[in-house]
Amino acid sequence: MAENTQTLKAREVHGTAKNLVAHIDDLYDGAVALRRRLHEWPEVGNHLPNTRAAVLESLEGLPLDITLHETTSGIAAMLTGSKPGPTVMLRGDMDALPMPEDTGLDFSSRNDNMMHACGHDTHTSMLATTAKLLAERKDDLPGRVLFMFQPGEEGHHGAKFMLDEGLLDVPPLADGTPSPITAAYALHITTAVPAGWVTAKGGPTMASSDTFEIVVKGKGGHASEPFRALDPVPVACEIVQALQMLVTRRIPVFDPAVITVTQIHTGTTSNVIPESAYVNGTIRAVSESTRKKVHDGLKRVAEGIAATHEMSADVNVTIGYPVTVNDGPSADFGLQIADALVGADKAIRLPTPIMGAEDFSYVLNKLPGAMIFLGGTPEGVNPATAAPNHSNRVMFEEKAMKTGISLYASLALRTLGVRLD
Repeated sequence: MAENTQTLKAREVHGTAKNLVAHIDDLYDGAVALRRRLHEWPEVGNHLPNTRAAVLESLEGLPLDITLHETTSGIAAMLTGSKPGPTVMLRGDMDALPMPEDTGLDFSSRNDNMMHACGHDTHTSMLATTAKLLAERKDDLPGRVLFMFQPGEEGHHGAKFMLDEGLLDVPPLADGTPSPITAAYALHITTAVPAGWVTAKGGPTMASSDTFEIVVKGKGGHASEPFRALDPVPVACEIVQALQMLVTRRIPVFDPAVITVTQIHTGTTSNVIPESAYVNGTIRAVSESTRKKVHDGLKRVAEGIAATHEMSADVNVTIGYPVTVNDGPSADFGLQIADALVGADKAIRLPTPIMGAEDFSYVLNKLPGAMIFLGGTPEGVNPATAAPNHSNRVMFEEKAMKTGISLYASLALRTLGVRLD
């Protein structure tokens, strides 16, 4: 079947990267080995000593200027080409989730209640392999590639720590020529998309992520005499229901938000009305205006309902990750490169944002760039029924890493003006 005009145009501009693909085939076994090592020994949070050691071992002998971050286990590795030019940054996150694994894989986690259930092991392996790939093309690079190996993405603000420690303060080249970071890209594998497919969009791409806590304060008493007490339990339940009404009736449908209550704790036994009830959960939004509207509305609803029942509600919102906003031209650039790599039928523009959150948002608040999604559904599995990211049973198709490595490398090379064909 003849290739469509869009794909042919993309390949004319960005090249087919066939020479990259052949090289990646040679590196693939090493990429799988590193991924499985990381998967078998996951670590959580900002301090990942064994993960850092594995990454450094994989980069050993490469012509990289490596900076080990002090506040976290972050690694910044700079590859400098033989010609002057700008710098492009590629990010891979390294941390796992605090949860059990029930996949049955031969290389399942050996660390209790830790699992690479979001695919960060694949991201790290793809990025380390890309560093090997591009290091062998050092003489052809007009500029530099900064590889950002980041801990603490799963709610620990690892990117912010690395930024605060000066990640973006790149010095000029040895001859004094400036080499500013002009673009930053991150890949994220997902089982919601067929293996090897690529998706992205410009503008708001992932949601902000905040948490809230509500403590409803009443007056304890005997369960047989609620009229002599102030029972916080039904009031807490009423608040939970009203928060859903807040979303559907006060938040614009085309600028959405999600409020999800994940915990309600109260009471000690069946015949005691407790003095207080605790409620917490998460808030997601894809614009700062809606984010603030939800914060204000949550406080108003909780305090108002409690006051109606002669009680009080203490409301606390903890600010989390900002909205992840892709630069439009950068997202388009990534999709055009994906057209050349996998074909236009497998390079899909996302129609809407995803309500998950990402701390790559901190980077995109400072640099143009894009978060791009890589399909990783296991071979023979329908994405609609595949175990999702963050599931204790999620599995990723390792062959998709070939596409990811090609995409990482192509984004860097094309940003620096190197043709791929």
